[in-house]
Amino acid sequence: MGLFCAFIPVPFQMLLAAASAIPFRVNLPLSVGLVWVSNPITMPPMFYLCYLVGNALLAEPPQPFAFEASWEWLMHSISTIGPAFLLGCLVLGTLSSFIGYIGIRLLWRQSVVKAWRRRNP
Repeated sequence: MGLFCAFIPVPFQMLLAAASAIPFRVNLPLSVGLVWVSNPITMPPMFYLCYLVGNALLAEPPQPFAFEASWEWLMHSISTIGPAFLLGCLVLGTLSSFIGYIGIRLLWRQSVVKAWRRRNP
């Protein structure tokens, strides 16, 4: 849940991960902690990759853009680069959460097997 929420471009991703973890019956601390995959350092490359993936899926060429911290830029960008960006966020969020789920399950299984082997020599 946390990895999926890390790819959602909204503020307060931790609250979203925590609120989603309860009804989906997943590990709450792990969900909140995994949101920190997207932090101020990793967020620009992650979201640029989302944009590129969305462009590839929509078969559109990437459009040049320059970031501005303004409401006008945001409203203009939602109509131009927004669809590709949001599609990329959805795809990469789903893919990373699936890979994370499999990875955590394998690590958990490995720790249980290791504990059983220590218990029964």
